[in-house]
Amino acid sequence: MAEKTTRLDIKGMHCAACVARVEKALRGVDGVTEAVVNLGDETATVRLVDELPTERLISAVEASGYEASVAVALGRRISLAVKGLHCAACVNRVEQALQKVDGVNDVTVNLASERAEVSFDPARVSVPELLVAVQSAGYEAEVAGEVEPDERQREREAESRHQWRLFLFGAIVSVPLMIFSMWPMWYWWILLPVLATPVQLLLGWQYYRNSWNALRHGSANMDVLIAMGSTAAYLLSLYHTLKPLPGLHTHMVGPHEYGLYYDSAAMILTLITLGRYLEARARGRTSEAVRRLLELAPREAAVLRDGQEVSLPIEQIVVDDIVIIRPGEKLPVDGTVTQGESVVDESMLTGESLPVEKRPESEVIGGTINRSGSFQFRATRVGRDTVLQEIVRLVQQAQATKPPIQRLADVIAGIFVPVIIGIALLTFLGWLFVGHVEYSRALVNAVSVLVIACPCALGLATPTAVMVGTGLGAEQGVLIREAAALEAVGALQAIIFDKTGTLTKGEPEVTDVVAVDGDESALLRLVAAVEQGSEHPLGQAVVKRAGERGLELPEAVGFAAVTGKGVQAQVEGQQVLVGTAGYLEETGVAVQGLDYAALQQQGKTVLLVAVEGRPAGMLALADTIKPTAAEAVGRLRRMGLRLYLLTGDNEQTARAIAAQVGIDEVLAQVLPDQKAERVKALQAQGLRVAMVGDGINDAPALAQSDVGIALGTGTDVAIEAGDITLVSGDPLAVVRAIQISRATLRHIKQNLFFAFFYNVAAIPLAIAGVLNPMIAAGAMAASSVSVVSNSLRLKRTAGKRRPT
Repeated sequence: MAEKTTRLDIKGMHCAACVARVEKALRGVDGVTEAVVNLGDETATVRLVDELPTERLISAVEASGYEASVAVALGRRISLAVKGLHCAACVNRVEQALQKVDGVNDVTVNLASERAEVSFDPARVSVPELLVAVQSAGYEAEVAGEVEPDERQREREAESRHQWRLFLFGAIVSVPLMIFSMWPMWYWWILLPVLATPVQLLLGWQYYRNSWNALRHGSANMDVLIAMGSTAAYLLSLYHTLKPLPGLHTHMVGPHEYGLYYDSAAMILTLITLGRYLEARARGRTSEAVRRLLELAPREAAVLRDGQEVSLPIEQIVVDDIVIIRPGEKLPVDGTVTQGESVVDESMLTGESLPVEKRPESEVIGGTINRSGSFQFRATRVGRDTVLQEIVRLVQQAQATKPPIQRLADVIAGIFVPVIIGIALLTFLGWLFVGHVEYSRALVNAVSVLVIACPCALGLATPTAVMVGTGLGAEQGVLIREAAALEAVGALQAIIFDKTGTLTKGEPEVTDVVAVDGDESALLRLVAAVEQGSEHPLGQAVVKRAGERGLELPEAVGFAAVTGKGVQAQVEGQQVLVGTAGYLEETGVAVQGLDYAALQQQGKTVLLVAVEGRPAGMLALADTIKPTAAEAVGRLRRMGLRLYLLTGDNEQTARAIAAQVGIDEVLAQVLPDQKAERVKALQAQGLRVAMVGDGINDAPALAQSDVGIALGTGTDVAIEAGDITLVSGDPLAVVRAIQISRATLRHIKQNLFFAFFYNVAAIPLAIAGVLNPMIAAGAMAASSVSVVSNSLRLKRTAGKRRPT
């Protein structure tokens, strides 16, 4: 009996006992031969007989007390470059062809990027079989590179030039043709077909070819409508040209009076070709962001090999190479600074406008720009492993996905062309038998229906906006993993901020130095001298502050530490104690004169200091607020969002931090494994919740939330942690993410409205005979261009709102 392998996403597992319980439940299902559960990624890989429905597995897991669903990304994912896509019907046809292949789990075809993202089980289907499936649907396909090559762009530019040349030829011939059709002439019955035939053959060839490919594989796309419409007008005219025309030389009426519509046939093809040219140019601009990202990396770099500086293509740079960077140069790969200091502009990847100082041990990112100074760094990530390439891959994957709002358009696209052909046929019959007009007039009205209804705008409405929005986000350090997140952001009502590393810097800093004798520098110098021997983060923070003030630290001898209490040492012949009030009191130091309670009420950690048994002062430390945190919170509140602070700190400290940034709602003393439960509790109140965290210890909460927003810093971008990843650690990036997502969703809705409204309004006018075929062709071409142009307008509308 044939077997298959499937994978389930399991929610609710917390320990090895949970794993054992789920495995036992799955193995108890009749037909399951093997079940392996992974607690780390919360999945179950199940081997089962082919006939066993997956629902049985899900029911078994749920009966054991856990949630289960079929994993979307089963097996391998591959991107296919598909040629010949022109409308929503083409997209639907390719998706259906791939979905019918056994072993394919999920398919998304993007009209704007001409790519198909396929998730499949390599044990059941091979890549060549996927290519054959696309080809059997009437389209060309090949495996796309993970990063779109220059060759693909050159192909698009060549296609655009080809469409322009066709349009120019069509315009040069069609405009005189249309002018000649306005006046009675005895010789138009010869001149008009001579002008129209080359247009019909040359411009119409691509539509005939694409129509034949579609029809012979049992489908119909917009090219079928165009070919039918223009050919019907041309053949009708040719028929009337060849048959005897009574009164040709005596009545001298216009060509249309004799049923000659050569001008309509030619202008249909000319205007639609113009629309295809404009559409191709505009569609090319939607992927500019990816091209600009790829252009960030230089072609060559200076590298030390055997002690000599050599210039190498970046493809030849390997891990551990020492790369030399001079002022104004772009960094070729990721690495760690080994020598020198400089300031690097990382705005093109992180969205941060301020340059970042780099010194030995600092991490640097490929594609960023060295503004001043020279330095050397050791390559740590090269080729496809760099942050830049990771971002490009993420953007391309996001551009290939669809938001849920696209479902309606997909359903309509699947039946659109056959329905329109039916409506055109009914229009012809209605005018002929009910309207009692000549068959030529009835046919012209039917042609108008065919031409006006082409579903180009419908197919471009969503993908063009998604491509522009995700590309714009990448340029501002906002990485949107999938288009569904755009729609989810639009419905958000609340945002939960993790405190440490999100609103705060994630490391302690000295905030106050209080000396009994008033000499703060002397006190800081003594304490830092003692803490030189400590590995505790608080001690390191004190030493760091002394270094920032330029203090020279004397040697400390006899260093001793009492875990959880404090440290002591001899400095310049004086016994110095640093620690808690209890620690000092245990050694006989009276601390009543030090007012440390006020600092503790502010959520700060206080270190008391005694010198030679007498109170000398105190230092307060805290995980300080990021400079832009309060501004980000204020902007989000003005957007109408409810904001929460989530932290493991005590209530007092949490409220002190919340007050500084302007958050009223506090969720304090929450352990890491309880964060997801707090998110779920807010969702139970009916709120649509986003979680903002560092993408590592907040992973369960990010997964539970309606939108997970992961903050990363530098090369530690936690791309897999949330629906949206922010390259920088700046809280204002959250504002950018919300603004870009909302603006993109707004443009998607506008595009879909334009596309639907256009067809809803135009088709009845064509049926009624109000629109002639030429106007219909122009309107159809304009609708596609307007939708793409509206998507490109997103660059201005969302870009202007970017926080600075």
